[in-house]
Amino acid sequence: MYTDADATVPPLVLDIDGTLTDAPGRLDPRVPVYLQSWDAPIVLATGKSFPYPVALCHFLGIEQTVIAENGGVILADETVSYQGDSERAQAAASVFEERGGELGWGGFDDVNKWRETEIAVDLSADEELLREVAAEFDLTVIDTGYAYHLKTPGVEKGDGLKAVCETLELDPDSFVAIGDSENDVSTFAVAGRSYAVGNADDAAQRAADEILENSYFDGTASVLDRIESSETS
Repeated sequence: MYTDADATVPPLVLDIDGTLTDAPGRLDPRVPVYLQSWDAPIVLATGKSFPYPVALCHFLGIEQTVIAENGGVILADETVSYQGDSERAQAAASVFEERGGELGWGGFDDVNKWRETEIAVDLSADEELLREVAAEFDLTVIDTGYAYHLKTPGVEKGDGLKAVCETLELDPDSFVAIGDSENDVSTFAVAGRSYAVGNADDAAQRAADEILENSYFDGTASVLDRIESSETS
């Protein structure tokens, strides 16, 4: 098992959208080069549904260590665990639609098709109505800049990182976190060092130890380059 004492570089916890992507949301082509050669554990922590980060790990050829659905689903050491009340989220989404709200994803909803612990709603939706319904079901709504997430209060990416570290016997303080959104704030609080890419929202920028000059994967790459340079110098 990897231990912190083995490290030449620190373990990473990385958001995906806005952090490993470019502005249109495409995975930056440099991501495989950087992550495949990183000599420490990498955790992909995202608001996307569970299959997306698992598939990304698979095609990158890295260990499948994942925090999905904003902490709702965790995969570490081939063990999956779930947090959050999916039935309550689905019931609230149904009421939202009954009252005239729209999830906004079209005929084939690949955003929620495989989602197991929460519901994601397009940013074009009626936010006031969504928050009103969420309150009735004792749920919360977070705006990641890509979608509204209707979720169980207290289920956060940061809690997912703690769970991953417990499973892998790692110190959360050894991690470097990079992200861009409100849903990364809890991760920043748990990791030892945190960076908000230049395109990050106000909440992420306030929470990060450092705000990067560059945006999207350009910002992420700048941190990884800096770390590798400092560790090998």
